[in-house]
Amino acid sequence: MKQAIVVLGLCVAMSWPATSRAFCGFYVSGADASLYNNATMVVMMREGTRTVLSMQNNYQGPPEDFAMIVPVPVVLQEDNVKTLPPEIFSRVDKLAAPRLVEYWEQDPCRELVVYEMAAGAPSARRMKSSAAEDSDARLGVTIEAQFKVAEYDIVILSANDSGGLDKWLRKNDYNIPKGANAVLRPYVEQNTKFFVAKVDSKKVKFRNGKAVLSPLRFHYDAPTFTLPVRLGLLNSAGKQDLIVHILGKGQRYEVANYKNASIPTNIRVERSVRKSFGAFYDALFERTTEKNPGAVVTEYAWDATTCDPCPEPPLRPDELATLGGDVIVPGEQDPYSDIPGVVPQRKRRPSWQPYGFVLTRLHYRYDKDGLDEDLVFRAAGPIVGGRGMPDQKGQLGERRAQASSVNNFQGRYVMLNPWEGDIACENPQRGTWGGPPSGPTPRPFAAGNTALEGTTTNTLTGQLPALIRTDIPELDLEAGTVDLAPKSAPGSDDGEGGPSGDTSTSDGCSVSAAKSASFGWIALCIVAMWLTRRRIAQ
Repeated sequence: MKQAIVVLGLCVAMSWPATSRAFCGFYVSGADASLYNNATMVVMMREGTRTVLSMQNNYQGPPEDFAMIVPVPVVLQEDNVKTLPPEIFSRVDKLAAPRLVEYWEQDPCRELVVYEMAAGAPSARRMKSSAAEDSDARLGVTIEAQFKVAEYDIVILSANDSGGLDKWLRKNDYNIPKGANAVLRPYVEQNTKFFVAKVDSKKVKFRNGKAVLSPLRFHYDAPTFTLPVRLGLLNSAGKQDLIVHILGKGQRYEVANYKNASIPTNIRVERSVRKSFGAFYDALFERTTEKNPGAVVTEYAWDATTCDPCPEPPLRPDELATLGGDVIVPGEQDPYSDIPGVVPQRKRRPSWQPYGFVLTRLHYRYDKDGLDEDLVFRAAGPIVGGRGMPDQKGQLGERRAQASSVNNFQGRYVMLNPWEGDIACENPQRGTWGGPPSGPTPRPFAAGNTALEGTTTNTLTGQLPALIRTDIPELDLEAGTVDLAPKSAPGSDDGEGGPSGDTSTSDGCSVSAAKSASFGWIALCIVAMWLTRRRIAQ
């Protein structure tokens, strides 16, 4: 029997140009999807009781072997489901992912220049015979809806017995992992419905010989804001990474039923981190979870109308609408209902406005012992952190999340290049930071894929003190002090004063070396369980 293991990549987003970076001169690289391209990613938009969930399918096997099951609170109809362009997911991830920023000390003898802030700017189809329907009824399974969306054949199921649902899935050629009955039982007892998707291989597009499946999006109304993730444990091969992006109208989110933590930010790092940023950040994340066991870590919470620094232009309003804005519309309003004695003459539905959204990025690393409940989200107060320019001594503030009136928090890591040229003036002004004084703009710093694979260990985990230049007391990490004066001639590779080209970590970790192997052993399913399908020999 041929078995293909599939992985679900989900994602979220928001933002568009309104204000560009406040200081012209720095260069930034986002730790984009390549950092955790084996992790499960989810994109959720929430307003009132409506949730929009977007999923990117990174399946690479035979299309006839693809299938997925997603627990949903209500029966979905064809109008609730659509496909999305795949490019929008990487756009979202780049905006919210941890980022590496590089600054150069400006000529201490230059004339001061003041920079101004720039303004940015089909109906259901019946496919079973009556005999088959009777058989389903005996198993306690009901097909509530059935339709096609692009290359997907979709059925919405309800069940009154988890054992019957298990048998129904096996009878319909789904190779269910052992233990599915017990994991399905809580969902069945809560009257949860099941979104089941298969692929019509005749409609699949291929690229380089591999099936390319369209991302899926669906929406529903439910009073509780949850993400069912326990089904993914059935295919767990060790630790899994779950990354959730949530877009809320003027609102940051955190988990209500697990511990919350925030990633340390505004940390100065050695130049060697340039070529191993993915592995460095993963080591920092691992240390954060060790000090906060069982915590879901906030990596980003920012007003969607701005970003600073911006790895790439923020999302446009039409892209935000694609991720759910077209169905996140306030209910009908009656402008005359509050006037005594006046009978309302009309009702109006206000148009959707793509402003005031906050993007939250949550990251959870777990195993079978660390996920006994589905994630439940709650609204949380605004936080700031990871902003600002280095001061004259190269120090940065806001190294941890702080309560505020706005959401401006991001995981940001900084490399500084002290001035190495001549200083010929009488009163040099040291400690002003910006872009490179001369030469071409350096290439963005690419982060390797560091999503854990089974028992894989990040070799940089024990080297963090040697890679940071800022103490992180909450993680019990100490770093040495730094002298801003040049320590070596231009062209040498001594600390942060060296060139930006060919450094690496002491263990030889680089962008390519940080990449893990196959996607198949990591984080299978998060709102969904990716299953294999088999054909039973007759």
